Amino acid sequence: MQELLRNRFRMEIADSQFRLSTDSMVLADFVHIRKGVQVLDLGCGCGTLGLLLLADDASLHITGIEIQKHASDTAAQNILKNQLSDSFRVLEGDLRDFAAMKLTNAFDAVISNPPYFPVDSGKTAGAEALSIARSEVCCTLEDLCRSAAGCLRYGGSFTFVHKPERLADLICTLRTHRLEPKRIRFVRHSALQEVSLVLMEARLGGKPGLKYEPDLILFSPDGEPTDDYRRIYAI
Repeated sequence: MQELLRNRFRMEIADSQFRLSTDSMVLADFVHIRKGVQVLDLGCGCGTLGLLLLADDASLHITGIEIQKHASDTAAQNILKNQLSDSFRVLEGDLRDFAAMKLTNAFDAVISNPPYFPVDSGKTAGAEALSIARSEVCCTLEDLCRSAAGCLRYGGSFTFVHKPERLADLICTLRTHRLEPKRIRFVRHSALQEVSLVLMEARLGGKPGLKYEPDLILFSPDGEPTDDYRRIYAI
């Protein structure tokens, strides 16, 4: 399966992985990162977020960690096909082993589209690869925040997407690891529907002070894409 990102990069997606999702698209749009910095994608899958960010800013230096071999191999192929070897690398491994991979305090920004659901929630996907991507089989929220904090330089940002029903867990776990929530944005399919996703940026060692950005509405009441949707998807 192949997707075109930002009308610039072509991305192969492994059959066992999720297709290009709204989660990744809105997260890439929400991310605020300075030019030329070192960025780490925790659980990078086939390289979607890295490709999206590089499509908008070629000065970034992206490292992705992916535990599933098939996905990390596909990410490596996407890097080669798009001639991005100088700015994007992927490491096959467990993000919980960041210290052994010599990634401690090495990044200015960390990003992630992580598993959303606890293992015992009953919301896991059937196939093993999809289950790992969807539920906290290999990466709990605690694991994610610990790894993000461990890989960031002091003052660095951690930006991610998650489910709104876990907002209290998100804030508590972030603060446990000295990651202070600084920006938040809710995503709705339409203005009259419930929040479907939450976008958040935290800062390592940041002072308290959370900014709520206007809700991101993807479709009008008559089902037409909003201006934000068209901008995000470059249509």
